Amino acid sequence: VEKIYGIIRDNLKKDLSSLISSCIQAPRTSRGNVLRASGQSSGSTHPASHWQGIIESLNGLLCALKDNFVPPVLCQKIFVQIFSYINVQLFNSLLLRRECCTFSNGEYVKAGLAELELWCCQAKEEYAGSSWDELKHVRQAVGFLVIHQKSRISYDDITNDLCPILSVQQLYRVCTLYCDDNYNTRSVSPDVISSMKVLMTEDSNDADSNSFLLDDDSSIPFSIDDISSSVKEKDFLDVKTAADLVENPAFQFLQE
Repeated sequence: VEKIYGIIRDNLKKDLSSLISSCIQAPRTSRGNVLRASGQSSGSTHPASHWQGIIESLNGLLCALKDNFVPPVLCQKIFVQIFSYINVQLFNSLLLRRECCTFSNGEYVKAGLAELELWCCQAKEEYAGSSWDELKHVRQAVGFLVIHQKSRISYDDITNDLCPILSVQQLYRVCTLYCDDNYNTRSVSPDVISSMKVLMTEDSNDADSNSFLLDDDSSIPFSIDDISSSVKEKDFLDVKTAADLVENPAFQFLQE
């Protein structure tokens, strides 16, 4: 079971990889204007098609799992890890590419994340589990990109309300890379940046705190006991044996 699970999960990751790389940055017209996720681009791929491709891949896997009677608990495990993978890829790209940390790009990614939220609602918790929660890092980073009047936001506002799950290293990276390509507004105030620098200096002795990137989890997130407890017991006492089997001597044991 573990081997099959890993193959299914990793195959979907491969299918999503190229789509995710196209979802991290909003397409632009020949004039350099950003296309909205719901807009059209003449003579080229619809900007939202990459996000739609992700949705179609998720739906395809969900249908296959249902058709093959895979226990819902295993479906949840797969989709939770897939959404975690999407979170890692999108979030790390934001922190590594300055051109992705813009206001308009935040709007583009936010619209795509809304499609994933809708998918989770339609798949329901029975199959999606806590998948939506796995996108917290990229959701909060995007929330920062699209919020207005960043220069008025205090450090406490960012860490307590806007981006509570992000580390100070991650916050510093997003805040310093950000640029407003729509309204030319500023990022957070110099005082907020200074506070972050002080905290990062204090944490500099901690090796783990120096990394601002997320790691993908490729473990098998269940045990044999989890599978056993998820399989519903069936009572077959009232089930009648098929006529063809009754007449076949090899299946006489079914009558015992």
